[in-house]
Amino acid sequence: MTHTHVAGSIHADATAAGPQWLAFPTDVNTLDPALWSSGVKRSEAGELEVAGLGVAEIAEQAGTPAYVVDEQDFRQRARAFREAFAGWQVYYAGKSFLTRSVARWIHEEGLYLDVCSGGELAVALAGGMEPARIGLHGNNKSMAELELALSQGVGRIIVDSLDEIGRIEQLCEANGWTARVMVRVTTGVEAHTHEYIATAHEDQKFGFSITNGQAMVAMVRCHYSPHMELLGIHSHIGSQIFDTNGFEVAARRTIKLLAQFTAASGAQLPELDLGGGFGIAYTSADTPATPDALATNLREIVEHEARGYNIDVPVMSIEPGRAISGPTTMTLYTVGTVKVVDVDGGQQRVYVSVDGGMSDNIRPALYAAEYSAALASRTSQAEPVLCRVVGKHCEGGDILVRDVFLPGDIRPGDLLAVPANGAYARSMASNYNMLTKPPVVAVRDGELRTLLRRESLEDLMRLDVGE
Repeated sequence: MTHTHVAGSIHADATAAGPQWLAFPTDVNTLDPALWSSGVKRSEAGELEVAGLGVAEIAEQAGTPAYVVDEQDFRQRARAFREAFAGWQVYYAGKSFLTRSVARWIHEEGLYLDVCSGGELAVALAGGMEPARIGLHGNNKSMAELELALSQGVGRIIVDSLDEIGRIEQLCEANGWTARVMVRVTTGVEAHTHEYIATAHEDQKFGFSITNGQAMVAMVRCHYSPHMELLGIHSHIGSQIFDTNGFEVAARRTIKLLAQFTAASGAQLPELDLGGGFGIAYTSADTPATPDALATNLREIVEHEARGYNIDVPVMSIEPGRAISGPTTMTLYTVGTVKVVDVDGGQQRVYVSVDGGMSDNIRPALYAAEYSAALASRTSQAEPVLCRVVGKHCEGGDILVRDVFLPGDIRPGDLLAVPANGAYARSMASNYNMLTKPPVVAVRDGELRTLLRRESLEDLMRLDVGE
C-alpha cells in the first residue's frame, strides 16, 4: 500500500487529471470514515453534522474559518491508546494541539503530556495537568523554561545537549532541586517521512549520537551528577509513521545502549521512551495502524530485544503524536470564489477559494502535505470535478487541498470542510497578511463550546506599539 505520509506527493508535474491515488468518486457526497472524526455524518438533509450539531449552526455561532473539535472522538482516541498500551506511559504531544481544555481532557483520560516550551508548560499547568505527568522537550531550553519546569516538579526533562545539562546543574545547585532527566539519543534510523520531521538520523539538531559515543558521555555525566536522577533513554525516529519497522532498529540500539551503560556503571536505568509519531489518514491513500496493532507489535519488539541483551524490560513510554489529536478536528470554511483555469494539455482545473488559507494551515505549503475536503452545507447531484482548494493569501503556494473531487456546482457561499486538521493546523497558525487566527470550538452532544476565541483586529493592534 502506498502512503502519502506527511509530505504527500508533490504533484509538480500533475495535470488536471490528478494524482494516481485519487480515484474518481462514485458518489461525491460520501464521506470516507477514515478521514473524519467518529461524530461526523451527513444529516438526512445532506448537511454535515459534528456530534449532532449541523455545520450551518456552527458557522452561525462561530463564524468561518473555524477549527471544530469533536470532543468525544478526542477522548475516545486518547482512551484507545491508553488501553492498548496498558502498563506503558502514553504521552500526548502538546505541540500538536494544546489549550487549557485539552490539557484537562488529557489529564482526565489518564495520559501523560509532552511540552516543548515554557508556553506549552504554562498552558498545561493552567489546564490542571499534574506536573509529575509532564515531560519537557526541546533542543534549546532557556534558563527561564528550565527554572519553571524544575520549580513545578515536572516528571522528566529530556536533555538534549551538554550545555543544557550544565544549565540544569546550575539551577539545581542554586535552589536545592534534583532534576529527573532522560537523555535524548539519535538512533540513526531513517524514518520514511518528510526530512523536516524525520528526527533520528545523524545530521539533525536533536539528541546525542549513539554511533559516536556522545550518548554514553551524556548518560554518564547525568548519572554521576549530584543534581540529577537519570531515568533512562529517549528516542524519536520521526512523525506520520505508518508501521513499526523502524522501531525495531531503534529498540535494538537503545536497549543495547542501556545494557552497555549497566555494564559500565553497574546501574540499570529503569525507563525507555521509543517516541512514536504514528500516522493518520489525510487522504484515501493512507492506511494507519490501529492502537492495538501498534501496541502488539511494539511489545513484541521490546521484549525480543530485552531478551537478546539479557536485561529486564524497562518502564516504557510511547508518544502517539498526531494520532490522537489529528483526526478529531475539521476546519470549516466558506467558499468565496470559484474559478476555472486552463492548464497544459487542453485540460482545466477548478480553483475553489475559501476564507482562510496558509495562515490557518501552513502544512501544505511547508511540506506539500496532502488533505481532503468535502462540501459540507449540502449534498449535490452534479458531476464531480477535480478542484484545488486555495486560500486568500497573496501567495501562489497558498494551497490547502491540492487535488480533490468536489461537486461541479460548488459555488460562493457554500461551506467546505477539511478533515484531519487537529494536529499542527492551529498550533502552527500565523497572522500572515494580518489575518486573524480562527477560533477553536468543541462540540459534544450537540452543544458547542469555545476553547479559543477568534482573534480580532483589535488584538493585533494591541501588539503594535508604534505610532
